[in-house]
Amino acid sequence: MKAIVCEEFAPVEQLKYKDVADPVAIKGHVVVDVKACGVNFPDGLLVQGLYQMKPPFPFVPGNEVAGVISEIGEGVPHLRVGMRVIAMCMLGGYAEKVLCPASHIMPIPDEIPDEEAAALVTAHATAHHALKQRAQIQPGETLLVTGAAGGTGLAAVQIGKEMGATVIAVCSTQEKLDMAKANGADILINYTETDLKTAIKNVTDGKGVDVVYECVGGDTFHACSRSMAWNGRLLVVGFAGGTIPEFPVNLALVKGYSVMGVFWGSFTQHQPKDFATNMKELLLWYVQGKVKVVVDEVVPLENAKDALNKVMNREVKGKMTLRP
Repeated sequence: MKAIVCEEFAPVEQLKYKDVADPVAIKGHVVVDVKACGVNFPDGLLVQGLYQMKPPFPFVPGNEVAGVISEIGEGVPHLRVGMRVIAMCMLGGYAEKVLCPASHIMPIPDEIPDEEAAALVTAHATAHHALKQRAQIQPGETLLVTGAAGGTGLAAVQIGKEMGATVIAVCSTQEKLDMAKANGADILINYTETDLKTAIKNVTDGKGVDVVYECVGGDTFHACSRSMAWNGRLLVVGFAGGTIPEFPVNLALVKGYSVMGVFWGSFTQHQPKDFATNMKELLLWYVQGKVKVVVDEVVPLENAKDALNKVMNREVKGKMTLRP
């Protein structure tokens, strides 16, 4: 089969599109013929050696796919060959086939196309977990989302709105803000045209923000960290801007708010029952039209480097998807 292979930690351009051995089903696992694979910011960090996880070489990146089960290992009575599924594979998704634990397989409702299903898990599940388990956001609270036109940003806008929050979208262009508004944002801030800290103070009447979904880092993080409401929750989701900020902890003390890390992959391992409940709720919301995956572009698997570069350069509105 064809796959995108990382042979050493290096720039994205050094990934190889090559033939590798087909996976074979083992006990407790299934083989999925990949129809679409989601492209995520951490994938680009992973292949450069900049992510928390550092797999042995060679490896195939890609942690979320949609496809069809083609082979089932021993001890998997609840799945069948030919079933359309989402697979949360952690690695191996940038390929024509992937081996995945049966515990990480979820049937896809017929209403969800492959390209959208493949991009649903990481972005929406991260935002859902962040707002539900970590922030425990309540109806009527304010939610500020940075990078609000990206995959996980749009997911946070949609989910925050569904959970009853007033959503403030922060983006770098009017085009991105328009997309955030189309997905439910109530208040729009272009941080390239105004001072972010001042803008947040103005739109919250000086109260500050109850919950911040922060996935940019750098100066954006610092502005948010100084704009929190009493009993606020500052969610650390990622650093798409490229700079990991240092946090002055006295701010949390003086302003009485919490800083919370959001690592969805670890959540799925530590709280599998909560994860399963979350996914059932997400899929129901999707079928009901309450959340939606916005796919910016679907590109052939062999062009994965181009897709990753667009994601890493923050040129994507919504999600990128690969098609083998």
